[in-house]
Amino acid sequence: MNKIERVEAVLSGRAPDRPPLSLWYHFGVQHGSGEQFARLSLEYYKHYDLDFLKVMNDYFYPSPFGMETIKTAADLRHLRPLKLEQTEWAQQFRALEVIAKELRDRAFFIDTVFDPWQTIRRSMAGENMQALMDEAPAVLLDALEVVANNLIVYCRKSLALGSAGIFMSVPAGAEIVSRGEFLKFVKPPALKVFAAIAGMGKMNTAHIHGQDLYFDDCLDFPVPIFNWWDRGPNGPSLAEVKQKTDACVMGGIDQTIVARNSTAFLTDHVHEGLRLGGKDRFFIANGCSIDTWTNPAAIRSVVAAVRSGSTRK
Repeated sequence: MNKIERVEAVLSGRAPDRPPLSLWYHFGVQHGSGEQFARLSLEYYKHYDLDFLKVMNDYFYPSPFGMETIKTAADLRHLRPLKLEQTEWAQQFRALEVIAKELRDRAFFIDTVFDPWQTIRRSMAGENMQALMDEAPAVLLDALEVVANNLIVYCRKSLALGSAGIFMSVPAGAEIVSRGEFLKFVKPPALKVFAAIAGMGKMNTAHIHGQDLYFDDCLDFPVPIFNWWDRGPNGPSLAEVKQKTDACVMGGIDQTIVARNSTAFLTDHVHEGLRLGGKDRFFIANGCSIDTWTNPAAIRSVVAAVRSGSTRK
């Protein structure tokens, strides 16, 4: 199978010749241009000969003009609909245009976003997020609605430019938020974004982020693929999730061990991951971003192990 056929086989529930593989990390070039980021992404994809490319998105959601922090209910009310082409996301759109032209009819790529709650927390509210949930819940919910609507516009633009799907990171770990907070502040706006693009991207992926996950609360996200740290201490396993949903699973590689172990160890780890994923509805990939300083030889060994492991009897 070629790379597109391999992915389409998995999405349709058929067994591919081998599971499609991708790996990703943050390049740290969010200060640069979209063209530069596209070149690096394509160079990375070609060097390791991945089956599909996960395009990172490290251009941050813009803070309201003149504000250094969102700390109060009044601050939250400054969040407004955005003209995306007038923000740093214009650079991401340019990168997607370049990548789409290069990979057209050769391989799929998916684009990365962070859910509305995480978007507000990452650079605008930061250390104030807990207080906002506690002290201004109604206003925070309104702000999350505004951000969700902006993300929907972004996602639809990305898909129109050629992305095969949106990979949205959703924080769902007990070490990040309580279950009550997740169900009130995190899940509803994330679900709104997924629902708005359902059917528009064949590889839409919910990345369930965290360690001690509220995974069952995420199973109604309308996506064809789930990704999470399945090899972490708390799981759940790939097989467990496949029993609970008709969606595909993406994982099998523990991102925390790629940078600090021998290639022989990684080969065994990948072969085990292939067995855990099974013969269908499985993409082999990291459960979250690997370290940027990973030895290229380690990544090459992972790629080789997927190919050799898939042919073992």
